[in-house]
Amino acid sequence: MKHFPTRRTVLGVASAVTLLALTACGNVAGGKANSANYPSGPINLTVGQAAGGSTDLIARALAEGASKTLGQPMPVVNKPGANGALATKEVAGKPADGQELVLLTASLITITPLAVTQDEAISVDDLDIIAGLSQDDYVLVASTQSGFKTFKDVAGAGRNVTFGTTGVGTGSQLAQTVLFKQAEVKGTDIPFDSGKPALTAVLGNQVELATIQLGEAMPQIVAGKVSPLLVFSEERNSYLPDTPTAKETGYDVPVAQYRAVAAPKGTPAEVKEKLLAAFQDTFKSDAYKEFNKKNMLTPKEISGEEVVADWKGYAAKYKELVEKYDISLSGNK
Repeated sequence: MKHFPTRRTVLGVASAVTLLALTACGNVAGGKANSANYPSGPINLTVGQAAGGSTDLIARALAEGASKTLGQPMPVVNKPGANGALATKEVAGKPADGQELVLLTASLITITPLAVTQDEAISVDDLDIIAGLSQDDYVLVASTQSGFKTFKDVAGAGRNVTFGTTGVGTGSQLAQTVLFKQAEVKGTDIPFDSGKPALTAVLGNQVELATIQLGEAMPQIVAGKVSPLLVFSEERNSYLPDTPTAKETGYDVPVAQYRAVAAPKGTPAEVKEKLLAAFQDTFKSDAYKEFNKKNMLTPKEISGEEVVADWKGYAAKYKELVEKYDISLSGNK
């Protein structure tokens, strides 16, 4: 099984690192100069995934609510690539004045470093985390043309299986790869930039399987256009009560996606407080609560400090898992 990041991805990340080095030194000063009048204009919320996916939808729901409290628009800017690394590096290099934010996925911080070089990896310490948002469970779905009705069918296929993930170094890739390693299934990994194109590939039978967020997959599951084989949560998901977990199927693959919103390092405390207050207002709104329910997201609305502690713990856990099963997410094994 091979997993190779593209040359464009590697070059893009290298360019983003250069951009960060050139701009980071001006962050703190620029932020302090403008904090008294914050926000002074539109607040860009950058998403490192394609439009229409779970991360993008969460960003838009969050922005819609927060903009009302802040009194300024919060446009969502999609810059997909490298599991969000390019977008995150770019935002990290912006002035630390609160006018530029990024929607972070935990996989970028906890899993992507297992697939790229140390220079390309992003640390949670590179940014100021404002707040945690939600937990999103993964589900393994199969094309209706694949013939797979259960994961037992996949394990017993006796042939190479094509599967899509939401990108190199993502929770989707980790969950799928660990599962195949434990089940001794041979497969070819086709990485996409987010869940939406991965799901589209399953619908078109371009890949036989894909591991994506439940909220993205559910409409097509309900419509009978893809078949859910298992979920990667610790217990059965209440929205898919008839679908077994990987654990009860016999495989230990505890992987979920988490998200948070962050600002460039050195953002003034008073700016972060205003942002946090706006996000907390959004969390309390009926519209945002309904959004979470509709998209099968579990609220995990914790402080930035808790996000940092949790994500560092997940990073250590996933590193141990990869080492235990001698897995290379970058395709070098």
